[in-house]
Amino acid sequence: MPDQTRSPLSPRPCDAPLAAALAYDVVVIGASAGGIAALHDLLSRLSADFPLPVLLAQHLSATLPSKLPEVLGYRTGLRTKWAEDGEALRPGTVFVAPPDRHLLVGPERRLALSSAERVGWWRPAVDVLFRSAADAFGDRTIAVVLSGAMWDGARGMRAVAEAGGITIAQDEASAGHFDMPAAALDLGRADLAMAPGKIAQALQVLIG
Repeated sequence: MPDQTRSPLSPRPCDAPLAAALAYDVVVIGASAGGIAALHDLLSRLSADFPLPVLLAQHLSATLPSKLPEVLGYRTGLRTKWAEDGEALRPGTVFVAPPDRHLLVGPERRLALSSAERVGWWRPAVDVLFRSAADAFGDRTIAVVLSGAMWDGARGMRAVAEAGGITIAQDEASAGHFDMPAAALDLGRADLAMAPGKIAQALQVLIG
């Protein structure tokens, strides 16, 4: 269970080799309707030397072509790319779940892509990504749910919270569609709710 005695923005102690330098290992983000605008705002405010990998599950059409990594790359100094099966995580890189594939953290903390059944209506599903990150990284996970309809990400965010990680949802005032952030707050036990620009600031504080 999360430590309720300190601020969510306080670094968490751990035994990992990088503990002296960084308190967290990964940022996982889930988004759907209205998520692209939120992602532009968030990613554009992260420093080009942001030291964590960012894994993104954005709901996309299973049949239409997408250039999402390229679109996101216009607004950020981070590297943006489609995630590849078996790929090693790299800092300062946004790994985007390809259309119609689940993105997970697999064995040896490498990326895995899956064509397993949809979770709810979704593939990629935010819940799948978040749960795998919680399993792989535990309390060294930061999970963010941005604008989207319905409830994908709430159960995965709860898994991250139960593992002791940090959980953040986009606030209602800034979200084009508040369903997913609301579910993350109500069911997923999100620690914080804020606009994308403030989320970026919080991420910089957490890794500072």
